[in-house]
Amino acid sequence: MRRLFSRYGLRWTLALVLVAAAFAQILGFIPYTLVDRLDVFAYDLRMKAQPHHLDPRIVIVDIDEKSLAEVGRWPWSRDVVAGLVNKLADRYHARAIGFDVVFAEPDTSSGYRTLERLAGNELKGDAAFGAQVRALKPALDYDRRLAAALQGRPVVLGYYFSNRDGARNKGMLPAPAFDDADLGGRVVDAAGYRTYSANLEQLQRAASDGGFMNPTPDADGVIRRLPLLAKLGDRYYESLALATARAALGANRVEPVFLTRQEALMSEQDLREYGALKAIRLEAAHPLDIPVERNLSVLVQYHGPGGREGGHFRYVSAADVLQGRVPQQDLAGSIVLVGTTVPGLKDLRSAPVNVDYPGVEMHADVIASILDGDFKQQPDFSAGFELLQVLVIGVVLGAVLPMLSPAFAILFALAAAAAVSALNFWMYQSLGWVMPVALALLLVAALFVVNVAWGYLFEYRKGRAMVNLFGEYVAPELVTEMAANPGRYSMEGENRVLSVLFCDVRGFTTISEGLDPNTLREYINLYLTAMSEDIRGNRGTLDKYIGDAVMAFWGAPVALPDHAARAVATALTMQASAHRLNREFAARGWPPLKIGIGINTGDMRVGDMGSKIRRAYTVMGDAVNLASRLEGITKVYGVGIAVGEATRLAAPEFAYRELDRVRVKGKREPVPVFEPIGPDAGVDPERRDVLRRWHAALELVREQQWDSAAQAIGELRAAWPEDRLYGLYLERIAYYRAHPPGADWDGVTTFDTK
Repeated sequence: MRRLFSRYGLRWTLALVLVAAAFAQILGFIPYTLVDRLDVFAYDLRMKAQPHHLDPRIVIVDIDEKSLAEVGRWPWSRDVVAGLVNKLADRYHARAIGFDVVFAEPDTSSGYRTLERLAGNELKGDAAFGAQVRALKPALDYDRRLAAALQGRPVVLGYYFSNRDGARNKGMLPAPAFDDADLGGRVVDAAGYRTYSANLEQLQRAASDGGFMNPTPDADGVIRRLPLLAKLGDRYYESLALATARAALGANRVEPVFLTRQEALMSEQDLREYGALKAIRLEAAHPLDIPVERNLSVLVQYHGPGGREGGHFRYVSAADVLQGRVPQQDLAGSIVLVGTTVPGLKDLRSAPVNVDYPGVEMHADVIASILDGDFKQQPDFSAGFELLQVLVIGVVLGAVLPMLSPAFAILFALAAAAAVSALNFWMYQSLGWVMPVALALLLVAALFVVNVAWGYLFEYRKGRAMVNLFGEYVAPELVTEMAANPGRYSMEGENRVLSVLFCDVRGFTTISEGLDPNTLREYINLYLTAMSEDIRGNRGTLDKYIGDAVMAFWGAPVALPDHAARAVATALTMQASAHRLNREFAARGWPPLKIGIGINTGDMRVGDMGSKIRRAYTVMGDAVNLASRLEGITKVYGVGIAVGEATRLAAPEFAYRELDRVRVKGKREPVPVFEPIGPDAGVDPERRDVLRRWHAALELVREQQWDSAAQAIGELRAAWPEDRLYGLYLERIAYYRAHPPGADWDGVTTFDTK
């Protein structure tokens, strides 16, 4: 045993650490949203695996495209809806009718109110006309006709609750299921609302009941649960599904069913504060208990993708019902839900089985579960089961995997994962338990990876040591990628077209004189860290630090076809980081941070260079020198970034402002210099107009039209006085007026210093 422990003891200890971490996650000490997302994913997979068949008890009368084409656009006049109710009740003898729509506004489509107003105002003295108008009321008061159709029939009207700020109550609510007084002082976990948008009082009084239709999507927007009850004030109201099922079952009322002290193993006080009901009971000839979860909700049992092709519920067109085209046996004695699947009427919801699932069918799914007494639940003991499951997996796999060869370890881990998944699915299908499974599978994977990685690390530790040595002279950010496939890379020098960046702090000498050594160290460390993260975050090679300067390049050793665009994007990000650091520095009372950045693209030599004492992977060449010069001249033009023409051409997705044509020290040929403004697609019209005006003014300068140029630039400076570039050119124009450059002047500015 001692020999086994000496060989496998550390891996056994790691297994116990993983089990402890899993325990902490289950108990809530280490919240890990990935586990929750994976459990939701597993739940959705189980839901998609549900068998489905046609349920003849529930029929959906669909206000579909065909109905809209025949009857007219929605909302229909209430006399049409009254005709639909009459057909469903008289011809098809519907067991219950639920409306997944709200009739919140009066129906004025008949024109009766206009006639009534005309008789009451304009024709006050015409008694005969008034009598004729009153005689028309039974035929033209469509709300009254619908109320008459609802009267005495098992019709449930839908409505909505709201917590939206500024919302006002509208319409009339049905009678509540119960109120706080009926709970005996118990605290119940329920969704609470402040306002409602319900049906006209005339219609609600005529209907047998009403139910809210509010969905309760999860954090990812998918609806997996529907509440059966919701709270407004101190009263609890039924959902459309619950109220319709109750009407179909002939139940008189809904009652809460609480856990007993023996069932909950709690004191009476704790039980009152537990915050959950055991079930909701429908008081009918045969009382039915409906188990509920948090927020008094139930998991929706989806059967297929929904809709006409989903196959679980029969869909019939509302137009066919109105015209009597539906065979009587297709609807006779059914529970009917009236809703719509037309996308434009916005009742398609995201469900685990379909991102466009009809909202009306969700109510049908819940009603079917109520009729069958079939509900999936996450039982109260699920956390305890998960703890036991994790412990068994940790002990068995943690003990066995270290002693197996890689091939057998793979087979054993796969068998364990399959056993966990099969047990979980069996509990779901046979017992109706929704048990967590993600953490158990993650633990299986983690134990397998730890054991495989352990062998790999020790088997290749010498190779890793060589990688660490390699990182001594190659830029550290390249080590991981190069070590993964070293055959693809060579440290030998070669010529490549790359983009190189130099960044320097403005006035660093003054900054260093104003700070003590420790503060200066912290100042420069924060600055270099931020700049380095921006460079490495955009796949740049961090070449070196030169005091307070940073040098980096793109395109080697990993080839990047968009190296110029990455360099420009990084420079813009670095300037944004400098502004962010400035706010922090100002809060500390430190000097402000200003940086200048030069970028150039061109052919350069890249590779392992240096001496026998010290070497580095770096770049050299004329294009590199020009980038350094461009960084220096940003001070002259008062800009944060200057790039060469080759960079501008290689990165056309950015907008640029031309600064000048310059002849830097050591070069004869003039170089156009540009300032990147930002992504071209993001430049607003006002900024584009300013760029156009500036480039036009720059041409006037090069044409020696001093007056016109001075006026154009002066207007720009008046609007943007903080832009140093305009002041610089006004000074140049004043100088050239006094010292004309001559007819052969090429418009190039020559710099004699670096």
